[in-house]
Amino acid sequence: MGKRKKLAAEARKAALKTQYFAKLKDVPSSPRKMRYVVDLIRGMEVNRALGTLRFSKKAASADVEKLLRSAIANWEQKNERKAEDGELFVTRVFVDEGATLKRMRPAPQGRGYRIRKRSNHITLYVDTKND
Repeated sequence: MGKRKKLAAEARKAALKTQYFAKLKDVPSSPRKMRYVVDLIRGMEVNRALGTLRFSKKAASADVEKLLRSAIANWEQKNERKAEDGELFVTRVFVDEGATLKRMRPAPQGRGYRIRKRSNHITLYVDTKND
């Protein structure tokens, strides 16, 4: 690895130490369905977001709730203290498309219809408001 690449890699690594996030990969749900749930909590305070996810009727909200709890735990681990009420907020959250499993379904007259089973990756960042 060259000097310039090594310096850039070290800078990226140092930047990750000050960010508090959690990732969930290969969730067996389409990205479009997951984005409906993620849009509900973007920019919210974390306790309010947990309540919103708990009482949401969407099946994807259980995965996002678990991910949010993980991001909060990561923040508490790096700061070596518990998060107080109203301190943490969901700063960024986005859903990327994962691998798509392609399957065939029998169709009339000897044909086959393609089924696409989509998956997604979720990345959720939490931080305090003053930063």
